[in-house]
Amino acid sequence: MEKPVLVIMAAGMSSRYGSLKQIDPVDEEGHIIIDFSVFDAHRAGFDEVIFLIKKNISGAFHAAIGDRVSKYLKVSYAYQELDMLPEGITLPEGREKPLGTTHAVLCARPAVGTRPFAVINADDYYGPEAFEHLYKFLTSEHGANEHLAVGYPVENTLPENGEVTRGVCQVNGEGYLTSIVERMRIARADCGAVATEDDGTTIAIPKGTTVSMNCWGFSNSIFDILDDNFRANIAAGLEKNPMKYEDLLPVAVCSAIQAGKVRVHVEPTHDAWFGVTHKDDKPVVMQKLKELKQKGVYTEKLWN
Repeated sequence: MEKPVLVIMAAGMSSRYGSLKQIDPVDEEGHIIIDFSVFDAHRAGFDEVIFLIKKNISGAFHAAIGDRVSKYLKVSYAYQELDMLPEGITLPEGREKPLGTTHAVLCARPAVGTRPFAVINADDYYGPEAFEHLYKFLTSEHGANEHLAVGYPVENTLPENGEVTRGVCQVNGEGYLTSIVERMRIARADCGAVATEDDGTTIAIPKGTTVSMNCWGFSNSIFDILDDNFRANIAAGLEKNPMKYEDLLPVAVCSAIQAGKVRVHVEPTHDAWFGVTHKDDKPVVMQKLKELKQKGVYTEKLWN
């Protein structure tokens, strides 16, 4: 069995943040959020990370983290660019927004090769337990079309203020994912969380509800399935919403589940998520990381 590799999706535009949040330091030692993910992955057993970025931030990314962590594990790069499209598909003039997380994973395919792999976002803190689950699954025997999603209780994934988008999961009695519904404008509430629909109606999301944070463990067979999904949807998606259409990984996985092509086991984690979507999130993230260091989860300097 080939050893798994970690893919970190870091090609987003950071439009709501105002700068490249992927490489913005979040503690006094100059670590960025990705440092903590790579550190947790490495101590869980991963020995290679693939940074999926845009070519125009390659130099900044090397300087911010790639060169530093390359002393401890193998570092590779993959690139998500708008011209990496199926034959016959053209983008509308003026399109700058990336084409979504399904497209991102497909862009990493040449770097991943034939290996199993984990996928995470660059701007999210997942906690050590998530990487332990991922590595254990990816190095164990399972069917070619078996995959893993690390699930978080919704109340552990919400910022103190503001609204977020989450993939709300339905999990059957055997622990397998049956559906994911993308809910937008989710905010904290006494019941756990509340999502606000486009028409202003609200949907209660009780405490303990499992949500996806784009923390996946994939067998290599997922590439063909995602490629088929992307080819089937991209032309119609761009025609309907040429400047903003994105092919989202949770939606693609859900479609494959409902078509009977894959099974996705959900492994719960008790760690709390935090991340940087807006500039106002950064002080909160810095405080939470400081508290984790005080508890001994991390040392002051990760890469001694």
